[in-house]
Amino acid sequence: MGLLAATPAAALQRRKRAAGPGATVLSTWDFGAAANAAAFARLSAGGSLLDAVEAGGMVPEADPANHSVGYSGYPDRDGHVTLDAVIMDDTGQVGAVAALEDTVHAVSVARRVMEKTPHTMLVGDGATRFARDQGFPQRALLTPEAEKAWRDWLRTANYRPEANVENRVSRTPGGALDHDTIGILARDAAGRLAGACTTSGMAFKMRGRVGDSPQVGCGLFVERGVGAATSTGLGEEVTRVAGTARVVASMRAGLSPQAACEEVVRHIASLRGDAIRGVQVGFLALGPQGEVGAFCLLPGFTYAATDAAGRTVVHKAGSLFRA
Repeated sequence: MGLLAATPAAALQRRKRAAGPGATVLSTWDFGAAANAAAFARLSAGGSLLDAVEAGGMVPEADPANHSVGYSGYPDRDGHVTLDAVIMDDTGQVGAVAALEDTVHAVSVARRVMEKTPHTMLVGDGATRFARDQGFPQRALLTPEAEKAWRDWLRTANYRPEANVENRVSRTPGGALDHDTIGILARDAAGRLAGACTTSGMAFKMRGRVGDSPQVGCGLFVERGVGAATSTGLGEEVTRVAGTARVVASMRAGLSPQAACEEVVRHIASLRGDAIRGVQVGFLALGPQGEVGAFCLLPGFTYAATDAAGRTVVHKAGSLFRA
């Protein structure tokens, strides 16, 4: 499926039509509202965009009720909680960590990789050692509640990603227990952009598994004057198509953030066919004028949008399939 070309003037008009009131901070899922509040507060206090997205990502990372990000995240199948994160701005600054252990704020370690090393990603033992060297405190991440869930899973050891488990009657729809990632995007009044993505990954994953979240162009991509995008859902399907890089490339070619998110979701569906039956993948995008895009494979993906006045609304994204 090719990308549509457009003149700069036509692209600008299309973006203006899609803009609406505009967004300053966007993040994935209902629990993104709390992350947005922290990010917006940091911006309002004079912090940079990187400060804002880092502050936002730290909220779910420290929340023991959230079993998909940071502290109290569900472990891999061997009982180890490992974290992945990336942070990026529109000047090409980027830092990431993967398979980080014993450290709560993976997004902050990722930022330190960006600022203190010549690299863009550190992984495994090297990432954990770097965190200690940088003064991040060591803390066990496996909580009793998460350990119990893992031991219950060991009875069958059936690894099967399940889309939108928030739709279970026994769960709170959109609640913090139900999702696998937080991606957060922010812009300032000048249209500059930054983003972050942080996760403990799929529950009970294989030891060493890394999904899309910390990979530039997969879990997150940001380009000056064009846009920013993040993803959520089954990361393997995002990495197959470099999903967020594709979204931003579509925006560069003239598509609105909404159309760009729809394009990549349709491409995944066309490419993968029956292999994605029952699988959720969602994308969230932000343009330099505050335009918003969101789309997913299956109903259930939500996102939090905060405008320049600090008002936050949680929205349901459109989906390609009904169920």
